[in-house]
Amino acid sequence: MNLAGQGRLKAAWTLALLAPLCAELTFTAVAVPATWLALPILVLIYGAGVLLIREAVVRVGGGWPSLITLGLAYELAEDGLGLQALTSPTMYGAGEWGWRVGGLNLTYWEAQVGVHTVFSVLVPIMLVGVIFPQHRARPFLRTGGMIGVGITAILGVAVVRLTISVQEDPGYNSSVGTVIVFTVAVAALAAVALAVLPRVALPAVTPLPATCARVGLVSGIACAAFLFLLMPPGLRKDTGPALSGLLPHPILLALAAFVAVVAAALLLRFAADPGFDDLHRIWLAGGIGVAHTLFMTARLTPTTITAGAITVVLEIGALALLARRVRSRRTSATREHAY
Repeated sequence: MNLAGQGRLKAAWTLALLAPLCAELTFTAVAVPATWLALPILVLIYGAGVLLIREAVVRVGGGWPSLITLGLAYELAEDGLGLQALTSPTMYGAGEWGWRVGGLNLTYWEAQVGVHTVFSVLVPIMLVGVIFPQHRARPFLRTGGMIGVGITAILGVAVVRLTISVQEDPGYNSSVGTVIVFTVAVAALAAVALAVLPRVALPAVTPLPATCARVGLVSGIACAAFLFLLMPPGLRKDTGPALSGLLPHPILLALAAFVAVVAAALLLRFAADPGFDDLHRIWLAGGIGVAHTLFMTARLTPTTITAGAITVVLEIGALALLARRVRSRRTSATREHAY
């Protein structure tokens, strides 16, 4: 196997590991440290799906709009078809602390759309691009690998359905109609992401001067605001979102959507700055990641406070090492150019 092939496989495995790390092990594991023991299963559940998304988008020449759209499809597959939490009236108490309409847990859905799209899909893919810049726009897998990952992703949804869903809400089964609707929605979103959006030219964006600190601050504040508007602090089961006693659920959903749209618009303008580079991307991941982890410490138990503090230190440390690698890479490139 040539070195380029080895690099692509390393990038693929890194993405498969980063997906559950960003989505669960820096979040759920803060309250339940034993979640780390489930890493192999989490790689199956998260890693294969996100790797499939990334490979499909790269092969059709898609960009962030395609990734976000497939993130929506991924959330429906995981939470709707696999976990069944989108329709279950009792799982995680989402039907009680959130807005439930027509048998659908709307608050939970919007929260998970944000969490899965950002932490399961966008952030891991962005970080892998920083770690392996030479493969940023290239497929990691060949056709056989794509088929294998696709089968594994489907298996991951089945594992969620047959294990976690059964454990969290024994005896509950979504209606056949619901399963059909979710399946059709996943297929439609995938078609739009892979066949339509790659052909759509994105409008020009007015650049906004980007500093690393500014990017990290905006991303962190936006993440914290989004989570607190939609989810119980620390995911405590005895309460609802922090402002649920003051504002009705539809207003909270609208505010969270507003925060997401404004944050996305600002980050797009930052990214349009000619000086925006991998160091900015690291700060972006850091701001979001630290806020994501600190949200879980709001449960305020000795376990969450300790685990949260350790996790934040590890996150910052890992990203600092990555930033050092980026600077070293930049210095080496400058020296080579000089000679």
